[in-house]
Order: sequence, then C-alpha cells, then structure tokens
Amino acid sequence: MKDRDYFAGIDVGSLSTESVILDAGGGQVSYSIVRTGANSVDAASESLEKALAQAGITRDRIKGIVATGYGRVSIPFAHKKVTEISCHAQGAHHLFPDTGTVIDIGGQDSKVIRVGEGGKVLDFTMNDKCAAGTGRFLEVMADKLQVALDDMGPLSLEGEGTVRISSVCTVFAESEVVSLVARSHPKNEIIRGLHQAIVNRVWSMVKTVGIHGAVTMSGGVAKNCGVVGLIEEKLGRSIHVYREPQIIGALGAALLATKKAVELS
Repeated sequence: MKDRDYFAGIDVGSLSTESVILDAGGGQVSYSIVRTGANSVDAASESLEKALAQAGITRDRIKGIVATGYGRVSIPFAHKKVTEISCHAQGAHHLFPDTGTVIDIGGQDSKVIRVGEGGKVLDFTMNDKCAAGTGRFLEVMADKLQVALDDMGPLSLEGEGTVRISSVCTVFAESEVVSLVARSHPKNEIIRGLHQAIVNRVWSMVKTVGIHGAVTMSGGVAKNCGVVGLIEEKLGRSIHVYREPQIIGALGAALLATKKAVELS
C-alpha cells in the first residue's frame, strides 16, 4: 500500500461536485459527492478530501489530478483539465465496454454522446442553454409538489395515468404544475408527465446523434427510475445504469489521469 500510486478525477458540476480516486491499475478506491455551492474551488477541495479520507491516504499520494465539468477551469491544483464530454465517454466505456451511446442528464445540462473504440468521442450534442430537462428542473418541480427528489421516480410508477406538461421551460412548467395541483390532479400523474417532458427533450438529442451500440446513462437523473424506464420504453430495450451514475464523469477524469501518467513515464 505504501508504494502504490493513486490518481484522482474531479467533476465540478453546477449542482454537485464528485471526486473519484483510482489506483495505478484503474481500480476504484473511493469516491465522494458534495454540493457545489457558491465556490467551485472549495467544493473541489471538499470532495477530494472526503474521497482521500475514505481511501485512507493523504493528498501527496495522488500523482495526477484531472478536473472536468463546468467549473474545471477554476481548479488550481488540477494537473490537467478535460471537457466533461470526453470524461463521460471514458467513464461509461470503462464500466460498460459495449457502450456506444451515452445519455448524460446532469444538474443544468444534458448531452448525448456517441462513443467509439477505447471510449473515444465520435459525436455529441448537448443542451446547455437552460435548465429544461435536467436535474435542476426536477428539483424545482419536487419543491412545488412538496415531495422528496429521491421519491419522484418511485411515485411516477404508481398508477398508469400521465398528465401532459406542455412546456419544458422550468418557469412555465412550474406554473403548469401549480395549476394542476390546484385542480387536484394526482401527484404521481403530474410527476410522470414531468418525466415524459424530460425524456421528450432528451429524445430530440438522441435522434440527432443516433443510437449506436449499448446505451449507458450517466448523471444524477439516472438515479430516477421513472426517467430511466421511460427512456427504455422509447428505445425498446434496457440501458446500462451504474450503481452510482453521478460519478461517471469524475471516473473518466481519473482514468485520463492514469493514462497521462503512463504517457509521461
């Protein structure tokens, strides 16, 4: 253990920051997830320190750090900064080698990535102009419906009805939800309608890139069984969802850190 080298990936997102620590062979040692808050550097430091504590090692044992995510440019202790597109492709391919398509729905953007051999990015498209169809969209709606965010997926599976949400704009959809609640529509049907609106939004991006090989879903929204189920219905087949899909970007960054070390050795 004392002579072992370690590598870290840090994914600084708009809502959460994740760190993953790997050994030199690419084995996952630990990870952590924290809220990003107002300061990306503080969030990155907190996330890394938590992952280090879980691994039982100190920061000087980390031989390479790659930062990704929207806040990557502000992380002064990262040795390299890489786009989240590349990192999600690398992470998904590492976990599921048959991955040909990645659907990532994060806090404030969503993306669909075509992945080639070795986790190489072949094509992608993304929605980063507003929070529609993202984790933030669901957070706002959960608050309006007075349900826990983690309960939205299971609740949407109760009953078969769906209330159509005509807008995926967070502001307008929020007004729709308030109106639907006032008219005593069942919450589970409203939630399913919100999930359907997200899936419809993502599906337009899927059609742009196309479906190639197995599909892996990453990002915090992949924890929502309701959204995952609707995407699988659209595809007509099951998709890969890692036990902690929120860390796939950070995992990909850590993998790139180990590869960079090999290149320099």
